[in-house]
Amino acid sequence: MNTYTDERLCSLVLPQCDGVGAILAHRLVKDLGSAAAVFNRRQELPALFPGLPRSVVSALDNPEAFRRAEQELSFAEKNHIACITLMDEAYPSRLRNCDDAPVALFFKGNADLNRLHVISIVGTRRATDYGRQFCADLLRELSALCPDVLVVSGLAYGIDVCAHREALANGLSTVAVLGHGLDRIYPSSHRRTAIEMLENGGLLTEYLTGSQPDRHNFVQRNRIVAGMSDATIVVESAAKGGSLITADLANSYNRDCFAVPGRVGDVCSEGCNRLIRDNKAALLLSAADLMKAMLWEQRDAQTVPGNVQRSLFPELSEEEASVVRILMERGELHINTLVVASNIPVNRVSALLFELEMKGVVKALAGGMYRLV
Repeated sequence: MNTYTDERLCSLVLPQCDGVGAILAHRLVKDLGSAAAVFNRRQELPALFPGLPRSVVSALDNPEAFRRAEQELSFAEKNHIACITLMDEAYPSRLRNCDDAPVALFFKGNADLNRLHVISIVGTRRATDYGRQFCADLLRELSALCPDVLVVSGLAYGIDVCAHREALANGLSTVAVLGHGLDRIYPSSHRRTAIEMLENGGLLTEYLTGSQPDRHNFVQRNRIVAGMSDATIVVESAAKGGSLITADLANSYNRDCFAVPGRVGDVCSEGCNRLIRDNKAALLLSAADLMKAMLWEQRDAQTVPGNVQRSLFPELSEEEASVVRILMERGELHINTLVVASNIPVNRVSALLFELEMKGVVKALAGGMYRLV
């Protein structure tokens, strides 16, 4: 049996194998510690994962998929594209904690995908002047209130490309999540914007070169848009559309979701108004609203507490001590930020915070914020 050592190769091949989708690939890698371990221990998988079909084990023996992955890595290296695996520090930490996160991503650009503040802005492809103007006002205001924010969208017509262009115009970093490989830009009319984004942001995808920009790919990529962000903002949406899927995904990941209200009867605002009515999104009117709802304003104004004595705390585990150190250094933090900073899964961070609360070390505040007692 071959011994597999290249984590990037294994991460690219795993989701391509028959019977292995994004959720199973993610589970296998997280439970075994790496994609390489999945291949090296494939004969053990039925015992380790009861109910796993033997056909999956057979499908992992796939020399053609490895040859294809080698070609992909060669293309990436030649074109200065990073291949980021689930185990890499550069992988978006917020996304890593989603059960259906891709085990490998391709990224071209210079943005830090683990910025302290990350938002996604999505909406209809048939944007109105109202929606475009809201994007312009929001990102202009946000550039003054939160200049380190990373703006994520999908480079599609309408609100998506408007969000990217307004972010660039205001000096904000912006990343497009694509529904195809990095050998093309779709739509081609947005190529110039995509190139500009490489200087202050970048292009991100899970798809190999040669992938067609099919509709289902764009639905799939929405989970990345929602999963890598602290909050998703729906600017305009009809009663049905991809942006509503992104909003649902954000809610399923326990991320904040906002919607911009529109006039009753406006087709392009029907989806947003419904999100607000059904309590699936908070009403958003301005960048100041966003800062207040996310508690970014209060947190960022905090001074770092000084001279906090470690000996004041009861005996802590290594993970608990890590969370405490981060809170000591940064002051009040949202749980999502703690997940990113500690690189500990969100369910584990939640358990650690509960234990620390019981020990009287931290205090839970409104909106998912925590601080040292």
